[in-house]
Amino acid sequence: MKNIKNNHFLVLGRAGLDLYADPPGSRTEDALTFSSALGGSAANIAVAITKLGAKASLISCVSDDAVGRYIINQLKHYDVGCEHMHVVAGEARSSLAVVETRSENCQSVIYRNGASDFQLGEEHVRRILYADYGALIVTGTSLAVEPSRSATLLAMKLASEAGLPVIIDIDYRPYSWASAAEASQTYMAAAEMCDIIIGNDVEFGVMGEGLALARRLAKTTAIVIYKMGEKGSITFAGAQEFETGIYPVTALKPTGAGDSFMGAFITSWADGLDIQACVKRGSAAAAIVVTKVGCAPAMPAAEELDQFMKDHA
Repeated sequence: MKNIKNNHFLVLGRAGLDLYADPPGSRTEDALTFSSALGGSAANIAVAITKLGAKASLISCVSDDAVGRYIINQLKHYDVGCEHMHVVAGEARSSLAVVETRSENCQSVIYRNGASDFQLGEEHVRRILYADYGALIVTGTSLAVEPSRSATLLAMKLASEAGLPVIIDIDYRPYSWASAAEASQTYMAAAEMCDIIIGNDVEFGVMGEGLALARRLAKTTAIVIYKMGEKGSITFAGAQEFETGIYPVTALKPTGAGDSFMGAFITSWADGLDIQACVKRGSAAAAIVVTKVGCAPAMPAAEELDQFMKDHA
């Protein structure tokens, strides 16, 4: 498999605004106030990477308004590179998520009609000098509609031609797709271009036969990680197939775990750790995030992650 030449990742997908019902534990309909945070799966992954001491640059579009400017300011706050961020005019709007900090019956209301990140076009990704970066991480939501779908597939192709490993977090959100059948067909086309595929049991199920599909993809893909929530994960890497458990914690919320897993896993891989250690660090980061309010703000720094792994089995 191609190696990461430097610890600088390109991350492609959405960035948005999250509003959390306050105080923690409140239902949205009962909230007295809301706190704001950077959101969106790709933005969260980029923040997870930078907080662990590596570099990340986001490829996305935001709306030409105060919310778009908030997102850019937050990315810069977390040292995420914005050289491939684009501001789009017109009626497109940056994504908004209204979320609860509740471990049970957690409601998330997502506003994605005319989302600005779906305006990412081929002209945006053609400008990138991929050889300047170490790897491309794609979040699968960017494949849901055009022109973002074609732009994402082109970015994957150009990155691979430049010698970069291509990684996908399947990130299936049914509300973004016209049908499950269209999602399955598109994800399979993208999977053929990837060096690493990460998804949960539901996402692999949408693509085909779940665990059986993950095993089949592993014959032509360097690493496939099949996540199963509280049951842990199964990793396929070459001749290896192994299960990894979770770090038991008292969760405040279910959101952000997958993004944190990706950030810790991929930075550990870039640092040369063996595959089992990479998955364990990803699992630990996921456990940390669900114990805190927010997603981007909850991503652990390297020292916190190391200490957590020392203190927890």
